[in-house]
Amino acid sequence: MELKTQVVAEEGKQDLRIHRVFDLPLELLFLAFTEAPLLEQWMGTKVIKLENKPHGSWAFETIDPKGNRYGFNGVIHSFIPEKEIIRTFEMEGMLMGVQLEFLYFEALSDTTSQLTMHTIYKSVEERDKVVQRGMVKGINMAHDRLQKVLQQ
Repeated sequence: MELKTQVVAEEGKQDLRIHRVFDLPLELLFLAFTEAPLLEQWMGTKVIKLENKPHGSWAFETIDPKGNRYGFNGVIHSFIPEKEIIRTFEMEGMLMGVQLEFLYFEALSDTTSQLTMHTIYKSVEERDKVVQRGMVKGINMAHDRLQKVLQQ
């Protein structure tokens, strides 16, 4: 199966570069990241808080089939509609540090757009652990769901 979301993890660096072209107009792709009901559908998580503004915060919660709760949260540093979101990302209860995420949105045509993400980790080791835990497969599955949900 072809992985449509490309993840680049250069040896010895503490960041990831993620790129995906979607068969969606820019406005719809951006809404997928900023509207709680859409986020919940494609991410399979509950949105607890989502303040789409500079210095706003966000919090999501996922409960697995065994009843285990996983919380995620962060602060939005920059929010430019249909252009960029810069935010932190932290997974509650994990020994890993906070990540810094740069999300860039770009229209390629009236019906296609791309998402480019640059994620920086505290260390090379933390970045490598995320990749080893299946992040590449997971983000591809999530982006595939995003494409499917928003095409409906």
